[in-house]
Amino acid sequence: MSLDQSLRRGSRLIRARNVMKRAERIAKLTDEDRWDESKSVLGIPKTKVPKTVVGRKKVKKVKEEDDDKKGKKKK
Repeated sequence: MSLDQSLRRGSRLIRARNVMKRAERIAKLTDEDRWDESKSVLGIPKTKVPKTVVGRKKVKKVKEEDDDKKGKKKK
C-alpha cells in the first residue's frame, strides 16, 4: 500500500545516501580508469561515496561594503 502524498516528509530526498547503485559505481570506476568492460559486474571493487553538503548558504561580502561606507562618511 502506498503512502498518501500529504503524509510524506518533505526532506525525504535531502538525506545523504551511504550506498551507491551498481551503475553509479561502474560509472565512477570508469571515470577513475579502474573499470574494464571485460570484468564481471559481480564483485565490483568498493568506491567511496561523495559527501554532499545541503542547506549551506553562501556568505555575501558585506564587510567590504561596510568599510567603503565608513570611509565615505562626512566629518
